[in-house]
Amino acid sequence: MTEGTVSLPWLVIRQDDNGNRYRVGRYATRAEAQKIADSLDDRGHKQLYWVERIGFANGSGDGTRN
Repeated sequence: MTEGTVSLPWLVIRQDDNGNRYRVGRYATRAEAQKIADSLDDRGHKQLYWVERIGFANGSGDGTRN
């Protein structure tokens, strides 16, 4: 990482009732991303929220689903 660049390797992903997936945001740490995912999940909507690391999508070990 060079000066002036920020690494945001953690994504919060939302899946709606129809199976469509959307990136909610990018975050610097897993803890920060998980906090956002938990906050959104606590709202009681039917959507699923989870955290993925860029390059490790769909259950390859680094992301966690709520």
